[in-house]
Amino acid sequence: MDMQNRPGAKTGSGGMASISDAKIERNERLRRLHIETADVSNDPYIMRNHLGSFECRLCLTLHTNEASYLAHTTGKKHQTNLHRRQLREQKDNANLPQPKIRLPKRQNPKIGRPGYRVIKQKDPETGQKSLLFDIEYPEIEPKVQPRYRIMSAYEQKVEQADDKYQYLLFAAEPYETVAFKVPNMEIDYSDGKYFETWDKDKRKFTLQVFFKDKRINSRKVESAVAAQK
Repeated sequence: MDMQNRPGAKTGSGGMASISDAKIERNERLRRLHIETADVSNDPYIMRNHLGSFECRLCLTLHTNEASYLAHTTGKKHQTNLHRRQLREQKDNANLPQPKIRLPKRQNPKIGRPGYRVIKQKDPETGQKSLLFDIEYPEIEPKVQPRYRIMSAYEQKVEQADDKYQYLLFAAEPYETVAFKVPNMEIDYSDGKYFETWDKDKRKFTLQVFFKDKRINSRKVESAVAAQK
């Protein structure tokens, strides 16, 4: 039988090295290279005790010299503990308050206040008071429609809060927001009392609001009761 050409046969001083042997040899070569080039001065886990030995604060192991400690750092135990610690630190950092994100400042400057007209009205039948606002935006940005909202006296910081009043705010880029001080009364949204329009051609926003007056409602009730009598 020809033993010389048989795979895996060992004849003389030579032979075929297995894949596992080559892998072990490669890992050992990398480990020795790591030990030779590693710098323990920046390692946060190495500590030298009073006996001159080296301790691994992560794994709580004792080593006679630096080479022994470095060999330990390439081992499975140290790498496993290092991975666990990294996962724990990531979890702890995720629970910390995140820094506030600063939004970039707007590049488009305001061009001033829009032109406006306010007309006081009164319903001749009900006696309800109303206000008609015409706000002009000749240089409004394309595809922008003016908006309005109601602000309570306690939201604003310009004047001392007075619960007898509320504020109507109108906004549209690139104009400054304008605010109007109005009575702190409930707005009547019934048909014919409330409306808002945006004239794109004239670039004018119109808003009409009627205020509900409790005194007027109470007089209506008294009149109805008297009529029934």
